[in-house]
Amino acid sequence: MSSELKQSDNPFPLPKINGMNVGIVVAEWNHKFTEAMLKGALDLFQNEGYPEEDIQVYHVPGTIELTFAASQLIKTGDCDVIIVLGCVIRGETPHFSCVCDSVTQGVAYLNATSRIPVIFGVITVDNEQQAIDRTGGVYGNKGTEAAEAAIKMCAFVREIH
Repeated sequence: MSSELKQSDNPFPLPKINGMNVGIVVAEWNHKFTEAMLKGALDLFQNEGYPEEDIQVYHVPGTIELTFAASQLIKTGDCDVIIVLGCVIRGETPHFSCVCDSVTQGVAYLNATSRIPVIFGVITVDNEQQAIDRTGGVYGNKGTEAAEAAIKMCAFVREIH
């Protein structure tokens, strides 16, 4: 049994944000998992009543490209919040650490320097089973969780501005 908190256990309900424009950037690498996370995010937005036309989805080759894509979406000013979705599975080389460090630092930098929240929906796992467990399996769907965070962070930004 997981000790992770599920949204259904969360005493903080999702706010309703009028006119929220969302940009979602999805890595194509490990697409089986990133597309499952995208589905989780889109399902959450649909279930919460957000119009499909207010959510724009973009694909990039890999997780390392997520930061660049998010930075370009920030520059357009068209998004109230951006979600990046990626999946990095540990291999036999240090490439895993390089990718994970790069995207983590990149998204942290964007969050520290922009008025638009960038939600980190990147799973970093040791094997495919862990990815399955986090993209609709026993630990839920990290894409769904990223969409929930996006709604809450958009509400936060609107509250303080």
